[in-house]
Amino acid sequence: MNPKFLIIHHSLTKDGTAVSWGAIRKYHMDVKKWTDIGYSYGVELVGAHYEILKGRMDNEDGAHCLGFNDNSLSICLVGDFDAWSPPIPQLNLLRKLCRSLIEIYGIKPENVLGHRETYPLRGVPVEKTCPGSSMDMAAFRLTL
Repeated sequence: MNPKFLIIHHSLTKDGTAVSWGAIRKYHMDVKKWTDIGYSYGVELVGAHYEILKGRMDNEDGAHCLGFNDNSLSICLVGDFDAWSPPIPQLNLLRKLCRSLIEIYGIKPENVLGHRETYPLRGVPVEKTCPGSSMDMAAFRLTL
């Protein structure tokens, strides 16, 4: 796969200091019956700091966004960003990861989209606020 987009998500779960990435993977595989977690990467608080966690391999189609699974990589921020704003350290690590993937794959910064921004591109009504109503994707893109 030669990804043209990065799609940003949030888990809609409360983040703590324990890794819940494995729980998300288990849910996707056991309940949804997918072959793996749907996302390419996760950014989660582990102990006292944020870490980048690996999901599906970059050459595998995702299971995260209809119409984009075969031409994008996805990053899930663990947290509920309808309830609160993403913490600055988590955003900083997301930015670092996005910049790296942009450089590696030649993805245009304007193609870093929040999940909710994909609905109009597909011509369907917006169904989710993902990556959360407090995540300003336009402002985030300006920092890439």
